[in-house]
Amino acid sequence: MSITQPVRCLITAGPTREWLDPVRFITNPSSGKMGYAIAEAARDLGWAVELVSGPVALAAPEGVELEKVVTGTEMLAAVQKRFPQCDVLIKTAAVCDMRPKQTAAHKVKKGDISFTVEFEPTADILKTVAAGKQPSQTVVGFAAETRDVEDYARKKLVAKNLDFICANSVAQGGAFESDFNEIALISKDGSSVKFGPASKAEVARQLVAKLAKLLL
Repeated sequence: MSITQPVRCLITAGPTREWLDPVRFITNPSSGKMGYAIAEAARDLGWAVELVSGPVALAAPEGVELEKVVTGTEMLAAVQKRFPQCDVLIKTAAVCDMRPKQTAAHKVKKGDISFTVEFEPTADILKTVAAGKQPSQTVVGFAAETRDVEDYARKKLVAKNLDFICANSVAQGGAFESDFNEIALISKDGSSVKFGPASKAEVARQLVAKLAKLLL
């Protein structure tokens, strides 16, 4: 008699922070609510869920293995460590695309602050890990955009070697910090299906249920 192993699902959620000095940083408005809702929906479906989360004001989901990180570098390391063992990666995290080239070791006094900051790009976590995915692995990205959402999402799907991407508007009144969401799940074959507008919990349930059917 064979024993079916649960789907091993790795999820990233929330924002990252990049430090100017020990008390100042740049970030974005991501609340982590969508990623945490997906983690709970996947858990409820019987999947073995690992959640790598940036700084959020949310309780750890029960029955989910949680690793907390702060910077993009920390998130990349956590994902790279866990990715080889996962069946599905769902990357909802809103990672800062840039970081200061120089970070002060101590708090910069107000009178010494430079109002010109030179930045450098952070690692593209999704593209980095998806480049090494195995045929048995499925990678799902999120495209948070303020305009031309599906167009940008389809380009990102190809450029980053993804299997699916969720086109997600973060224009004013969109997904950031909201309890509600609306997404379009786009496949690499070009097809798409929309979920919402509904609560993030309901959108998460619909998304995970659809992915479960596609993975059979």
